[in-house]
Amino acid sequence: MDHKYQVGDKVKVQLRFPPGHIRTPEYLRGKEGVVSRYFGQYRNPEKLAYGKDGMPLCHLYWVAFPVNDVWAHQPAEERDKLLVEIYEHWLDSA
Repeated sequence: MDHKYQVGDKVKVQLRFPPGHIRTPEYLRGKEGVVSRYFGQYRNPEKLAYGKDGMPLCHLYWVAFPVNDVWAHQPAEERDKLLVEIYEHWLDSA
């Protein structure tokens, strides 16, 4: 199965707040970033946390977020980025 996003694609983390074990940081939900790396397919940790098999496999990306867009409390250099691993089912095109 092909992955949806390529390096350089602009993405937005879905603004969802489901109950339970969630690997996507709450402070990134609703934020926009850029795909900087594709890692491959892995079992879903949100399912694994509840003793399930984690299937089907999920595509995993490294997404770069401008630090000033994530935390506005202290200005950072424009080049400063936060890199976070996020599964495809949490991303939309920006």
